[in-house]
Amino acid sequence: MIDIGKKIRALRLGNNLTQEELANRLELTKGYISQLENNLTSPSIQTLFAILEVLGVEVHEFFSKPEDEDANIVFTKDDFYEKAFDDIGSVISWIVPNAQKYEMEPIIIEIKPGGQSEIDDPHPGEEFGYVLEGQITLVLNKKRYIVKKGETFYYMANKEHYLLNHGHSVARVLWISTPPMF
Repeated sequence: MIDIGKKIRALRLGNNLTQEELANRLELTKGYISQLENNLTSPSIQTLFAILEVLGVEVHEFFSKPEDEDANIVFTKDDFYEKAFDDIGSVISWIVPNAQKYEMEPIIIEIKPGGQSEIDDPHPGEEFGYVLEGQITLVLNKKRYIVKKGETFYYMANKEHYLLNHGHSVARVLWISTPPMF
């Protein structure tokens, strides 16, 4: 069953409106909006349609099941997508399927000794990494930073960047980009 009051409150807050501002736009009282949001009263069809119009939501959207209600929250190794870059000695595992539709894109990159990630051109956004195994060299606009197991890196992605593995063992890095870029 749909919690109409809760959905109206969420939409109102999503539009950065106070109860009073919403009430004024609809020529209703703040008290009435409060009662609606707390399910102490039910709106007439006409009033509900007016509220949804002010909140910028189509009626069918309001009554449909939220997209994220069926969204997968936990992903297993079976969900991962892996691609080897043999020419540069690295393997990327996309650990959240279809991450392009989200705000961030996490991957695990495995870099063989002497290998590297692809060179990433400057782009908008930010990137974060956590070295799970080994040691890598982060190259950020020609400047080099050594990052060891258990250490992290974080930077604005507006400069050329990539990872190198000068070590003698495989390096594994959890690498997250926002917005999705991998």
